[in-house]
Amino acid sequence: MLRRVADVLAARRGELLSAMIHEGGKTIGEADPEVSELIDFARYYADRALELEDVAGATFTPHRLVLVVPPWNFPVAIPGGGVLAALAAGSAAILKPAPETPRCAEIVCEAAWEAGVDPGLLAFLRVPDDATGQHLVTHPDVDAVVLTGSFETAQLFRGWRPDLRLLAETSGKNALIVTPSADLDLAVADLVRSAFGHAGQKCSAASLAILVGDVATSRRFLDQLVDATTTLAAGPSTDLSTQLNRLIGPPRGPLAHHLHQLDDGEQWLVAPRCVDEATQLWRPGIKTGVRPGSHFHTHECFGPVLGIMAAADLDEAIAWQNATGYGLTGGIHSLDPDEVEHWLEHVEVGNAYVNRHITGAIVQRQPFGGWKRSAVGPGAKAGGPAYVATLGTWADAADVVVLDDDAWLARALDDDVRAWPFYAAEHDETGLDVEANVLRHRRHEAVLVRCLAGTATRDLARVLAAARTSATPVRVSAAPGCGIDAAAVTDAARRVGAHVPGLVVEDDDALVARLDGLGQVVVRVLGGAARDVVASARLRAACEEAGLRCDEAPVVMSGHVELGRIMREQAISRTLHRYGRVLS
Repeated sequence: MLRRVADVLAARRGELLSAMIHEGGKTIGEADPEVSELIDFARYYADRALELEDVAGATFTPHRLVLVVPPWNFPVAIPGGGVLAALAAGSAAILKPAPETPRCAEIVCEAAWEAGVDPGLLAFLRVPDDATGQHLVTHPDVDAVVLTGSFETAQLFRGWRPDLRLLAETSGKNALIVTPSADLDLAVADLVRSAFGHAGQKCSAASLAILVGDVATSRRFLDQLVDATTTLAAGPSTDLSTQLNRLIGPPRGPLAHHLHQLDDGEQWLVAPRCVDEATQLWRPGIKTGVRPGSHFHTHECFGPVLGIMAAADLDEAIAWQNATGYGLTGGIHSLDPDEVEHWLEHVEVGNAYVNRHITGAIVQRQPFGGWKRSAVGPGAKAGGPAYVATLGTWADAADVVVLDDDAWLARALDDDVRAWPFYAAEHDETGLDVEANVLRHRRHEAVLVRCLAGTATRDLARVLAAARTSATPVRVSAAPGCGIDAAAVTDAARRVGAHVPGLVVEDDDALVARLDGLGQVVVRVLGGAARDVVASARLRAACEEAGLRCDEAPVVMSGHVELGRIMREQAISRTLHRYGRVLS
């Protein structure tokens, strides 16, 4: 059925384009690839649905009802991708469109119904962003919410309903580094495209350019940047020649501030200008002198403003790129392979781009999703191999449930050995000569195992085994009176050959107080009560505020499932050609 949906969407491309142009103000160049992305979602998620029964030793149960809450800036691909993933998982879905672009999302649902999806399985509700919308988000019959929006919106939803299963792609503050080893002509072109495509109204947009060494003072580079920016064709989206389209509405919040004001040390290289107040058509602004730790450095603006930072060397540039609190996209322009490899080893983003623009992710080729405060929930990438499998719960298969603890752990250790090669390898499914598109899994700095009341020693040992397989350091924190003491930790570690440096017994307040000093850890919660396994609302919220993933799912034997919970995905897209020549 999903494949039939893809065919119907392809047939209705013209309607989708028209809706995006008129409702969302998108140019044809931005809108057309979005339709292709949605068609790709339908076909790719259809294939992933078939894989849900192929995980040895585990069974998948879809959520009953998934609510999809999309943004207005990608009004076709994002709502459609969320709905199609839910259907692929086996869930019913409600699509609540963004108030600015309801018709775009409605056509997606019409295409699904036309292809044979039961309207009782997929509902389209134009719900306003008021108490009615809050009622929908918090309704107890909604098992999970798929949100694409700001980090603040995710916090708002969490405040309304602390136990909400939330799968959210949130904000980004993305930087493109340019080193003296870069092809400056290509760097300018990719920077302008990344910063001002769809008038900068993308969570993946390049909001910062971090120029290394003498690039920051290069008149050639800066003059080209000014020229490329000021000559963008601004106009209505209905004009096929338009490159720079209108804003969705009057600038507000950080965008309004940075379109109208300069902070300490900043100067306009190109001053922004409102061309048409009635349509909110703005020419972009570029500011130099953005200081580390400043408001512009650390806050998402979501509009046509680019800030320039001048770094002494590549390490300083990487440190500033990683210091925003977010980790969605990032890029580097450098023809020095050592610089590129150094950057890839240290950059903290979910989507990393080398010698190309940093927007426009493609299903399977560059599955999309971030780290730190750019993602809330399981963290699997949209358009990637694990996304559909996050829209439900995993449990031990029938032949596993009957095993005693020793046999269960022994099978888990064997299963880790079978599953680990997938997580240890770099995967490039497209096999292009001109572009590398690698999906890899990165370790966290540590796995913090949080033991609540009722934690089974067997479950603790299982998580320790997964950490050992992935060579990830472990820290164990136990709630007072939870039943896990130093002897239990020692026993669990011995049973799987793991090393645990000790046990910290602490309440939630004490753990929350030290979260910021733990680095980029993944918090794996065991035991507890309520729907599935739910840690305290405060711990979960604190983890999200600190940009840490908090995984509360029940422990299973499957190595594929458990290893995936303590690793994080990273997609790398790297241009392998220059001026028609494929690089060796």
